[in-house]
Amino acid sequence: MLAIKARIARAVENLKERIIEVAEAIFDHPELGNQEFFAVELLTGILAEHNFKITRPLCQLPTAFRAELNGGPGPRVALLAEYDALPELGHACGHNLIAAGSLGAALALATVIKELRGTVVVLGTPAEETRGAKVVLVRQGVLDDVDAAMMFHPADTDAAEVNSLALDALEFVYEGRPAHAASRPEEGINALEAVIQLFNNINSLRPYLEEGAVIQGIIAEGGTSPNVIPERAVARFYARARTRGALNKVVKRVENCAAAAALATGCRYWYHNYEPSYEPMLTNRALAAAWRDNLRELGVMVPASPSCSRGSLDMGNVSQVVPAIHPYLSLNAGKLVPHSHQFARAVRGEAGRRVVILAATALAWTAADVMLDGHLLQRIKEEFAGTIHTRHPDA
Repeated sequence: MLAIKARIARAVENLKERIIEVAEAIFDHPELGNQEFFAVELLTGILAEHNFKITRPLCQLPTAFRAELNGGPGPRVALLAEYDALPELGHACGHNLIAAGSLGAALALATVIKELRGTVVVLGTPAEETRGAKVVLVRQGVLDDVDAAMMFHPADTDAAEVNSLALDALEFVYEGRPAHAASRPEEGINALEAVIQLFNNINSLRPYLEEGAVIQGIIAEGGTSPNVIPERAVARFYARARTRGALNKVVKRVENCAAAAALATGCRYWYHNYEPSYEPMLTNRALAAAWRDNLRELGVMVPASPSCSRGSLDMGNVSQVVPAIHPYLSLNAGKLVPHSHQFARAVRGEAGRRVVILAATALAWTAADVMLDGHLLQRIKEEFAGTIHTRHPDA
């Protein structure tokens, strides 16, 4: 094992310039979710050069892909790549580093594939920030044959175990009746008033939500002119909670707030999920321990305590069907706020270059552990089976 890991480390070092070039090329060509054609062409082109079998598009998603390199019978380990950017902010979440880190790990593993006795899978997963392609990939069975899945995320802290919140994206549409706002207001039914009442109702609800539950919202449509009573108004919310059961309770209470707003104003309304729902991240601790051990060998000490994120990840959906990790690696650039210009500058600078090489090595080493250490794989699978049974006792 030590000899193989030494060869992997040398391979990453030899690939260092290419990995960094990929990270910075994707950063310099930011693409929104489901529009990441430059990133996909770049990644799949390089993987094909290294004899990976490419499948694209995947699950009718034009910028999703699967790349495989088979070294013989054995475990199948998936390295997940994200590459979508944020509107106006570009790669202020570091997805360019995620893509390049998984790519670098896959290329390094390819140099020892015959000794690994298994299959390296790279999954290109677009639109994490919005429509969460991993949700579709899970739903359509793309990960059903995978033994372990992993990726990393740049951050301002190191964490091997990461928890995240379940999320539902809710859009409420109210319809009223237009009228002249000054001369005949009594003839109108104000849809915007319903949306405002909805916000007020939800604000009154906040103090009574259980710990960890949050609701964030915007007014997406609110009328066209102050002189016309708005006939249509739309509000969008992200509702989050620590578990799916807790989130279902939150959503039910938000539904009651919406119904009350419609009743108070006389509007008709309906709602739907305008983006896929994200499940909470269930980190596989045995797999996370292997990651932590590898980072220690690379000179990085990672706290044993889990990091409880207040955000949501479509990697959470992956973790419901396959043992998975989504660790954080610190950029070591001081206090950083994701989705900010400051974070983007760190990602494009020396901090990002250092982290992407560290990530490629740690991912490749951890994948090699899974493929070569049968006892580790057994612990990973037993833990996952126990987690599934705990969540679904009737299964």
